[in-house]
Amino acid sequence: QVQLVESGGGLVQAGGSLRVSCAASGRTFSNYGMGWFRQTSGKEREFVAAVSPSGGNKYYGDSVKGRFTISRDNAKNTVYLQMNSLKPEDTAVYYCAATQSGGVYLDSRYEYWGQGTQVTVSS
Repeated sequence: QVQLVESGGGLVQAGGSLRVSCAASGRTFSNYGMGWFRQTSGKEREFVAAVSPSGGNKYYGDSVKGRFTISRDNAKNTVYLQMNSLKPEDTAVYYCAATQSGGVYLDSRYEYWGQGTQVTVSS
């Protein structure tokens, strides 16, 4: 089992920045690819970003490329999502997830999920 706990969400004005974190416990963190997804009420979960177990490969959804940066610190068992130039449409609950499978863009490939953290961007 892997337990994931997100933190760092909140309210920010459009154009601002926010960093959310996800702390992992349980099995060896560095064995897992980590992803961030987001979801708003009534919509499907959307892929935001993912990072390979070593941190060497990173992937981004089209809507956040150039604005968001994913990183991980395997010594701290933590993955981060730095969000810059935030837009109101970035408002969502942000979830981190862990996978040992390929296909990092697909939420069905992730075995473990956090409870989510709310990010609200005001216009």
